[in-house]
Amino acid sequence: MIALALLAATAAGGADAPRAVHGASDAFAEPGVALAWGILRGASEAATDVVIRIDVDAATYPVVSVVGVDPFTQARQPLLSPTRVAGTLDVRVPRARFSDYPRSELRLFGSAAAAAADSPALVVYYAGVPDTTPEFTDERTLDNDLSARIGRARGESGRKAP
Repeated sequence: MIALALLAATAAGGADAPRAVHGASDAFAEPGVALAWGILRGASEAATDVVIRIDVDAATYPVVSVVGVDPFTQARQPLLSPTRVAGTLDVRVPRARFSDYPRSELRLFGSAAAAAADSPALVVYYAGVPDTTPEFTDERTLDNDLSARIGRARGESGRKAP
């Protein structure tokens, strides 16, 4: 079972505050979204990418963004600007980026207007690349594994897939 720590987000607006969920595993699912992490090893460490596959129900979360955060300074680096998604999206990030911005926030928006206002409905965050993230040397094996783990995460969540 996927272990999740649910945190109550606080903000001045109260009701408009996003729900924040700590992604504690390399795969995550709940109604409207599923995701999985993988590493595609390159010829060198500099050529190695972390791949986050995000699969959303576009009726629930039509816009997604990903931000890297330095937990000490709170400096933020956009990894994916708000992007309309109708299904599956792979976000590729050089693994070396995680040394400067280890926290990753996957920000899911209920509408384009909410994205423009930077008001996500859900934030799934990670304090680095999950320890259990598998590594691959070829694209096809990575692709198959990400799809399979998203399917398993949905099954383990006990909820309907998006």
